[in-house]
Amino acid sequence: MKVNKLKIKTSDSKYEIIIGQKILKNSYQYIKNSCPNVKKIALVIDRNIPQNFVNILKTSLKKFKVYSFKYSVNEKFKSTHNALKLAETCLAKNFNRNDLIISFGGGILGDLSGFAASIIKRGINFINIPSTLLAQVDSSIGGKTGVNSKFGKNLIGTFYQPKLVISDVELLKSLPKREMVCGYAEILKHSMILKSNFFSWLSKNSAKILENKNPNLITQAIVKSCKVKLYFIEKDTKEKNIRMILNFGHTFAHAIEVQNKYSKNINHGEAVILGMLMATKLSYLKGVCSLKTLNLVQNIYKNNNLKYSLDKFFKTKEYNSIVDHMSNDKKNNDDRINLILLKSIGQTTLPNSYKIKKNELKKIFKKII
Repeated sequence: MKVNKLKIKTSDSKYEIIIGQKILKNSYQYIKNSCPNVKKIALVIDRNIPQNFVNILKTSLKKFKVYSFKYSVNEKFKSTHNALKLAETCLAKNFNRNDLIISFGGGILGDLSGFAASIIKRGINFINIPSTLLAQVDSSIGGKTGVNSKFGKNLIGTFYQPKLVISDVELLKSLPKREMVCGYAEILKHSMILKSNFFSWLSKNSAKILENKNPNLITQAIVKSCKVKLYFIEKDTKEKNIRMILNFGHTFAHAIEVQNKYSKNINHGEAVILGMLMATKLSYLKGVCSLKTLNLVQNIYKNNNLKYSLDKFFKTKEYNSIVDHMSNDKKNNDDRINLILLKSIGQTTLPNSYKIKKNELKKIFKKII
């Protein structure tokens, strides 16, 4: 069975993303190739991963000294307290810079584990083995690490590239549809922000991905999605400019998550789905995109039952608070909200080219939900 290897090269690192089916068993060789001097491994595991996959990975790692840590993971877990606790535990085991943290879980666990790896002795090896579709197409790639603050999501963190990413599509078979939709949100985003035939391909194959979990189509979607993200990362590793385009829809989404207090009522992908449609409606309202573009986006939402309603989760009086949270977004560099809007399928506005005052957005907020 074909194994896809994507190479990423940034200004200060290079590594591979390995994507395929039933490749978890090959982890030992992949790790030895990327981290040849490793002796100790902190294996950080999400409790939701089925035990058979954990056993496959542990068997592959039996030649190393492995310390396993299992966590029940949610957004509230992603805190400085838990990151520092993991770091201190590794220090107590005398980990050195040749040693390794492996995150085996979703994006939350990867963000926290990567952050811990970046601060242990100013940086030890880190490998990501993402277990969710969302993590395989988004958070495991590009070196963003971090934890949440009471002021917002991902506001404390570092840029720290992994040595390797191993994405085994077999892991996705155990995911409920809600988690598949969560990852699909980022795939859809990638298809909308860079000119290609990706959006057209996704429009034809979304049902087979979401409903049938066709492994070959899922693999293709992951590879296509990763290539889009790599395009932006390699041009702008530290998110100073063009990489901000990857945040299309996310300024709304992160504010929704904060207002939701990171509860399970709305997961990250659902917030992104809401945020992208809101950003597209705002784009049309401000004359940035055409009605045809808005209809194309609304059609793929309708055909895949992705229409979520903000008023299902929040009272009208909470809308102003969502906008207030948007003003804390890390992309903002003055007192206005810095947004990425959609010009057409495959083309967005450039970073810092569209900003809106908080009070103006509050006035038109109901028109874009």
